Amino acid sequence: MILDSELARRFAGSLLQINAIQLQPKHPFTWASGWKSPIYCDNRLSLSYPELRKEIAAGFKQMVECLELNPAAIAGVATGGIAHGLLLAEALELPFLYVRSQAKEHGKGKRIEGLLPESGEVLVVEDLISTGGSSLDAIQALREAGAQVNHLFALFDYGFEIAKERCNRESISAYSISDYSHLLEASLSASRISAEDLNVLNAWSLAPEQWNPTA
Repeated sequence: MILDSELARRFAGSLLQINAIQLQPKHPFTWASGWKSPIYCDNRLSLSYPELRKEIAAGFKQMVECLELNPAAIAGVATGGIAHGLLLAEALELPFLYVRSQAKEHGKGKRIEGLLPESGEVLVVEDLISTGGSSLDAIQALREAGAQVNHLFALFDYGFEIAKERCNRESISAYSISDYSHLLEASLSASRISAEDLNVLNAWSLAPEQWNPTA
């Protein structure tokens, strides 16, 4: 869910400007899931731009204030959400921890790195939300460890129904700085895509797991 449409448009434009988001409707990417996609989002590139890091921290902080949240700690989802979660933790002067995709096979075998608060909510930060699987897996690990988790923040959300359904099932409220619809709007404004491209991108977003660019 988007809380500030103007911020969403501006941030989508920033991601396009640094090529963190690439649109290739005619030459699709292949995701790790095997899905064919006309879009590839690499939010890690934002970390190389100091001004954009400030924008991310300010955007996340604004979301916290708008929702009147009072988290006890911030948790990043490894690996993409670690650095961006830390930006928010620094802005709020809060403890930070992160959740591995799986427990270490050596040492103490930890999956959660850092100290869980004794009480209060742990706000989870992800770099992007696609199907929601990795985010909710991390949230489950935190809950099993005794943490209270109700909210998920991300830089970018594809807006897939499967992610919305999964979050609703787990009683998680998900919010993002920007999302797919604002990205398309920014792309059109910047003449990065054509009307024909827009039709392809809209068709893909409705059924990404079934989309076949050659059909």
